[in-house]
Amino acid sequence: MRLLILTALPLALALTACKDKSTPTPAPANHDGHSHAPGEDHHRDDAGHHGAPIALGEQAIGAFTVVVTRDEGAIAAGKDAPIDVTVTSATGAKVAAVRFWIGTEDAKGSVKARAEVEDPKSPNRWHTHAEIPSPLPESSRLWVEVEDDKGAVSAGSFDLKQ
Repeated sequence: MRLLILTALPLALALTACKDKSTPTPAPANHDGHSHAPGEDHHRDDAGHHGAPIALGEQAIGAFTVVVTRDEGAIAAGKDAPIDVTVTSATGAKVAAVRFWIGTEDAKGSVKARAEVEDPKSPNRWHTHAEIPSPLPESSRLWVEVEDDKGAVSAGSFDLKQ
């Protein structure tokens, strides 16, 4: 027994000493499942990290003008779609929240995703990944809901340009 302990002890010490303690801890993944340096805008590099942006249109929603893009790629049931919305106001109205969903106006079977300002240098640009319902209703559109700082909520829809 004493021989076993004396033999095992150097082996245990050698394994502990050989452990690579210099391996960096990976950066935490952000909301879309991969890591980015602070301030890195991964959605709009040369071709767009997720693909080139596809313009979905511009329209008035409540007191705001809303411009919408999504990253190129198929709209596939059960997946998600990276969406960017630029919200501006000529009247000085302030945005309290922006939500997106893909599906029908009543949002039945859809998940509303609350968007965030991804880059403080672009405070009017809101981003999220909208879940695509499965099954995807045939008349599905991208719905954008804007809530102002007084609690008024308005919504509009955009063709997904599949």
